[in-house]
Amino acid sequence: MAKQFADTFEVNCPCCQAKLTIDREIRAVLSHVAPPRPPSSVDLNDTAGLLRQQVDAVEAKFRASVEAEKSKEDLLARKFAEGLKKAKDGPIEKPLRDFDLD
Repeated sequence: MAKQFADTFEVNCPCCQAKLTIDREIRAVLSHVAPPRPPSSVDLNDTAGLLRQQVDAVEAKFRASVEAEKSKEDLLARKFAEGLKKAKDGPIEKPLRDFDLD
């Protein structure tokens, strides 16, 4: 006589170590139990320092964006002058339209 197997079996996920219950017959996961999370390694005494670091990082990004905005006008003026120079130096061509491609 053939051995009788249980309809379901449990497997540990190799990626996240979760417990999966699998049905043999339909070959599908019936349930998923997430692995227990490890305790946080952040100490409450260190949180003030972490918050200060975040505030400093935000402030640095803001200062960088302000500097970029200050030089933005000069950058756009230079790009416009370069494009105008290329337009004057280049030959005049009829623009290609989507209708012309048919």
